[in-house]
Amino acid sequence: MWPPAKASDMTRTDAPVTPPVVLTVAGSDSGGGAGIQADLKTIEACGGFGTSAITSVTAQNTTGVQGQHLLPIEQIKAQIEAVTGDFDVAAVKTGMLATSEVINLVVDHATDLPNLVVDPVMVAASGDRLLAAEAEDAYETLIAEASVVTPNADEAAVLTGRDVDDPAAAEHAGRDLVEMGADSALVKGGHVPGDAVVDTLVTEDEVTTFRHDRIDTEATHGSGCTLSSAIATQLAHGDDLPTAVGSSIDLLASAVRYNVDVGEGPGAVHHLVQTRNDAARHPTSEAVERAVSALVDADVSALVPERGMTVAGATPYAERPDAVAAVEGRITRTMDGVRPNRGVRFGASTTVARALLAAREHDPAVRFAVDCRLTDAVEDALASLDGPVAEYDPDKRPDAVSDDATAWGVGQALETSKGTPVAVVGRKGVGTSGGVTLLAADADDLVSRVETIHGTVEDSV
Repeated sequence: MWPPAKASDMTRTDAPVTPPVVLTVAGSDSGGGAGIQADLKTIEACGGFGTSAITSVTAQNTTGVQGQHLLPIEQIKAQIEAVTGDFDVAAVKTGMLATSEVINLVVDHATDLPNLVVDPVMVAASGDRLLAAEAEDAYETLIAEASVVTPNADEAAVLTGRDVDDPAAAEHAGRDLVEMGADSALVKGGHVPGDAVVDTLVTEDEVTTFRHDRIDTEATHGSGCTLSSAIATQLAHGDDLPTAVGSSIDLLASAVRYNVDVGEGPGAVHHLVQTRNDAARHPTSEAVERAVSALVDADVSALVPERGMTVAGATPYAERPDAVAAVEGRITRTMDGVRPNRGVRFGASTTVARALLAAREHDPAVRFAVDCRLTDAVEDALASLDGPVAEYDPDKRPDAVSDDATAWGVGQALETSKGTPVAVVGRKGVGTSGGVTLLAADADDLVSRVETIHGTVEDSV
């Protein structure tokens, strides 16, 4: 029995942890996607302890802001002083400050607010104004106290008087903000047109750009709050500025792609996306191990390619090969059947992992894949599967595509397929000897598809 039984008069020793404390000074969002609620979720997800000073209470949801009420300035002041007077605050971020009076209050307390990240919230994602017009000029004094200021293109235009419509203009706006006194400025590119989102970090000494693919969604509610809170928390952990900003942008990109579909409006970003993904690593590797054991027990020798077979499983929000668990060294044929060379670990696969990630670009529900040999008998057996089969020609891969042929081919096949295929056939060509990639949302379904093909092939002999 675990934990061991305790005597009735026995007490347990406590085991406290000491995460860095992060303070958010911002408005409350009753819809939970932005504001204080988003900040606290993100801070905790990034390993900090979230504290708060609420400036305004809004009645809002995914469709917009229905009302707002500014708290008395003395109450906001009392919250800030209650937190800074008791906690060893390691970083602070500001969000909705609403009026010049509140902005000036934060400025007055700036000496007690280390690693100050200023998100100059002016307008909600729904278009509702969250800052009084008279307060725009007051931001200049707060920017002068900021370690980082994180405006989007529209906010940067208001603060600097400069139109921000491309990365070069973003850099100029960032330099303007640094000249106002900020240690650094991150001018976000989400509102700047283009297939890629380019965020521009400017300090007195250098300019760093962060580029990622634009995500086709309107569910960006809370994105600014999430990014600034993540940056503050990473700074509280002691990360240097480029590392803090880069890791926070990565988190936000995942949070936007795997957004939370709640409410009647566009929805909100997924603040806990990385936490949930990390929690799924062990169950994912266990699912791959179970699949491998099942294929070994079934002795699927007829489907194992000459180079060996790889079973791979992606975490629910996998974006890179290091979030894909696979058989290290592949499953190979032996005199006694098939055997894995080694165990399962994350990052063990390249070809199948990238093929799986390519499939997930078109259908994120796909989480498991296995590569099989391509013979006439195997191809005929694909008809026994319950689902569409797609194919690609590796010789049609553009020279400019640097990814391996299988990943490119799987992506092409899903792009042109009517519905997500259960199998993708790659013909023999440049960079590939030909093969079949089986796909599934569930490890058990993947095993079932392999066994169905194997049984059909065996029956045909």
